[in-house]
Amino acid sequence: MSYTLDQIVPWGRSYDEYISMFALTNAELKLGILGCGDGPARFNAELTRRGGRVISADPIYAYDAAQIKSRILATYETVMAQTRQNKDDFVWEAISSVQELGRVRMSAMDGFLSDYESGKSAGRYITGELPSLPFASGGFDIALCSHFLFLYSDHLSAEFHLQALQEMLRVARQVRVFPLLTLAGTRSPHLDFVMQQLARQGLHVEIRRVPYEFQRGGNEMLLISGQPINGT
Repeated sequence: MSYTLDQIVPWGRSYDEYISMFALTNAELKLGILGCGDGPARFNAELTRRGGRVISADPIYAYDAAQIKSRILATYETVMAQTRQNKDDFVWEAISSVQELGRVRMSAMDGFLSDYESGKSAGRYITGELPSLPFASGGFDIALCSHFLFLYSDHLSAEFHLQALQEMLRVARQVRVFPLLTLAGTRSPHLDFVMQQLARQGLHVEIRRVPYEFQRGGNEMLLISGQPINGT
């Protein structure tokens, strides 16, 4: 699967959202982390600033900062209009309003853009996409996937999800995926299938409640591991 820039809708989450979405502890933040499909999230920039070790992989990193910024500006109002139209599908607590959502998202994406070129030169932003990652086996402690797997279940098959998760497990000892809902706000029809398949391979597979809910009902992540890691 390959993407062109005009097919991508960049929408970046903040560092604090990543911490909550994936229930990351201070100890875990000191481990080697891979973000799959991070897009213009601020997590890499902020964790690096705090001394963490993180690499992000996304097809959008084939483009330069000016191109990504242009695409953000071209799609921003469309995303905001859709959110206003469907505002009852979201929980307005940590983020209090549609206007506040816009501020939070643009702040996150601005933080990404200010870090992007230097981070790309440093090898922290790598062009890559699931289900085939350009990394050696076992190179990371934790692999995260935010708002890609399960969310787009109408477009990506159960087999794609299984291959993507197996690939993340190839490069990391533990995998966390958030959310487990589709864009329509329903539990992904692929979830049971991939959990059963991975459990049959002897992996530890669990659904864990997290301290984050913006998409209504989206307060769980999938956690998969073959062995315990330091900090968990």
